[in-house]
Amino acid sequence: MQTKTMGDVEAVKSLGEKYQALKKEIGKVIIGQEEVVDLLILSIICRGHSLLVGVPGLAKTLLVNTVAQALGLDFRRIQFTPDLMPSDIVGAEILDENRNFKFVKGPLFSNIILADEINRTPPKTQSALLEAMQEKSVTASGQTYKMADPFFVLATQNPIEQEGTYPLPEAQLDRFMFNIEVGYPTFEEEVNIVKNTTSGVNHEVHKILDGQEIIEFQNLIRKIPVSDNIYEYAIKIAQATRPGGENLPQITRDYISWGAGPRASQNLVLGAKAHAALNGRFSPEREDILAVAKPILRHRVVKNYKAEAEGVSMDSIIDALL
Repeated sequence: MQTKTMGDVEAVKSLGEKYQALKKEIGKVIIGQEEVVDLLILSIICRGHSLLVGVPGLAKTLLVNTVAQALGLDFRRIQFTPDLMPSDIVGAEILDENRNFKFVKGPLFSNIILADEINRTPPKTQSALLEAMQEKSVTASGQTYKMADPFFVLATQNPIEQEGTYPLPEAQLDRFMFNIEVGYPTFEEEVNIVKNTTSGVNHEVHKILDGQEIIEFQNLIRKIPVSDNIYEYAIKIAQATRPGGENLPQITRDYISWGAGPRASQNLVLGAKAHAALNGRFSPEREDILAVAKPILRHRVVKNYKAEAEGVSMDSIIDALL
């Protein structure tokens, strides 16, 4: 287990303070959605990517743009459509005035990418985005180009419309650290939203962090020590979702056809580290793993036909497992 230094302890305190300031700044524009904001910040600090699932009109684009401003990062929104080609997002070679080929970078070369309605574009274009997410680089005409650092992809999906879409396969969904569900605002929140958006008042968002500080905090999370029992707890949770094993919970036998892989265990530990650090603690506990378990597992576990027929939700299965 890694040991902590006084410098690391001070850095964790600084991260906790920046986190609170960040939430306050984002709260000027985004009303409610606290869990969504928390998970977005968590995934950025963990060098992860997130899949945001919610109906249209819930301010997903505004949220990501606001987070990008508060983090001092470049932001690009890519609207995914059925005719979008890989070169439209990655870039392409063109002939310059001297008749030499020159690579012109596409919108993917930014810090924060909003991939709007990722399931509306064909698998070829989805794969180009997913390669950039996994490898932090893209290949074009035999040349490899590194992505910006930090680099974070937020993809959105509409859970209602499924006609004319190309759903992401489970193996590609696994590339996302979190599956974040965006719900409707409460009555009080919606009253405040309508007041703010119909009064003509614009709230200026100030930069709380910059790219270099984010990279330093990302490195800090990796250094946070974890006890063996926390590693074992995370792995036991992931293994409990896999049918065919020994001593499985009954709910796994009844309702799960495919379980989470080792990337789930890795993300449970990373997410727990970040959750502890953002809340001012230098070592994660079981409660930190439980805080991130649902968004990490819900897109990595596949329900069987019995669960579908009985209307059993994924979150209720995960609740029973935990």
